[in-house]
Parts: sequence; C-alpha cells; structure tokens
Amino acid sequence: MNPDEIRELLMQTLADRRLSRNERQALAELFQDLGEGEERLNLCRQSFALAREQLADPAGHELLGWLEEIVRAALYQPQRPRRAEVVEAHFSPGDDCPRRIAQLFERARGTADVCVFTITDNRVSDAILEAHRRGIAVRIITDNEKADDEGSDIPRLKGAGIPVRIDRSEYHMHHKFAIFDESPLLTGSFNWTRGAAEYNEENFVITSDQRLIRLFAQRFERLWDKLA
Repeated sequence: MNPDEIRELLMQTLADRRLSRNERQALAELFQDLGEGEERLNLCRQSFALAREQLADPAGHELLGWLEEIVRAALYQPQRPRRAEVVEAHFSPGDDCPRRIAQLFERARGTADVCVFTITDNRVSDAILEAHRRGIAVRIITDNEKADDEGSDIPRLKGAGIPVRIDRSEYHMHHKFAIFDESPLLTGSFNWTRGAAEYNEENFVITSDQRLIRLFAQRFERLWDKLA
C-alpha cells in the first residue's frame, strides 16, 4: 500500500474511535507486510500524527483508546507464517467446480462465509453440512426467490442449524462468492447447482489476494447486517 492508501485506512478506523474485528485484521495484515523495519515505525508515526490532528475533539478518551490499539497492533501483533499464495481458475461443465468447492469446505478450519444466488448441488451442500458438523462457523446469504425453489438445499442447510439470511427485495441477490478461514476467496459466475456443473459454461477463481478478500469480506458483513 502507498502512503495515501495507508492514511485512508487509518482514517477509516478512526471514524468511530474504535477498531472493529475486520479493521484489526486489516491492520494485522498490513503490519505483517511491513515487517519489523522503518516502514512499520513510519506507520506508527502517521497514527500519532492523525491523533494530533484530532486533539481538539472533545472525545479525547476514545481517541486515546483508538491510538492505544493502533500501537498495540504494531508492537505486539504476533508474526504468523505467510500463507502460500493461491491463484486458481476452474471451469464448467464438468465435475471440477463442485469438487473444488467441496474440498474448500473439507479443508476449512474455522469459518466459511457463503454468499450465493442458489445452492442445489447435493455434493456441495453435503460438504457444507459436514463442515458445520465439524464445528466450522458457516454463514450463508442467498436469494429469496431461489431459496424455496424445488430442489433448493437452503431449507436443509437452515434446518441443520446453519445461520442463513435471505434477500427480501424484488431484485436478486446474485453474488456467487465464498471466503474460507479469511483466505482464500472464491468468486465467479458459477452457480452452485447441478445444472451449472453439468451443462453451463461457467467459471470461478480462487485467490489469496488480501486486497480482494478484504473488499468481499466487507460486502458480506454489510449484507449480513442488512438482512438481519
């Protein structure tokens, strides 16, 4: 990230005088990329400079709390091993797409956030259910018109206790993406249906690019809150 992008990120975290979980994750990834050198110190200095600009604000205690969390993230964030870069492309018709989606659920270790138009392929829904039974925190957002279609697996997934939120507008919730353990991200045209796998010319990509993942994660959280 260039200095202007870093400043914009810091200003976003400063807006409500607190760091959300997503903001802490974004900063952790940023500090990870910066390493231990001068760039990390410069980011801390930039945080202090932003705080000084806001000192006239009467909410001084909240401001100091924000600054404390920034410094704590910079100085005490444990260094995690870098994940291997993931760049994949998958295409249908054929079994490649549902097989790869099922593998991602099988390999998930903590979370799986799913935002898809429809799910009717039992190979995929079975993998989702198995992940849920293993204790993976699965969340699903889907479209209202497709959720109750004949063959939809959404009632089965919801009945198993998986949190599901459904679009209630006259328009479609037409996304097809999922995030596994905060990385990787899967996104593309591929509908999670047997018909898409058997007949359609479809695709999806899988990536570990944190810039993209951050944007999709923000969109997921925004929709999740909106459809509560």
